[in-house]
Amino acid sequence: MENGYVILGIIALLFLSMYGYSYMSVAMEKFRIKREKKREILKDELRRQERIKKQEIRDEKFRKFNKRKEEIQHELMLLEKMKEKQKAG
Repeated sequence: MENGYVILGIIALLFLSMYGYSYMSVAMEKFRIKREKKREILKDELRRQERIKKQEIRDEKFRKFNKRKEEIQHELMLLEKMKEKQKAG
């Protein structure tokens, strides 16, 4: 009877180790999927930040362009006024 418990213990240990081995592959796959999701989220965040930076650069260039355009229009208007004064005077 003593040997029967040892044999049952060994068989139980065998089944537990088989279950653990099979579950380990599932657990590793879940871990790998989580890690890939985290990497993808990080990549998306970096892309989003990069787009925001590029948009800010474009906005700044656009503001400078508009400011320069307004300055040029103002100068042209002043030149037109000077021209009109010379014709009148």
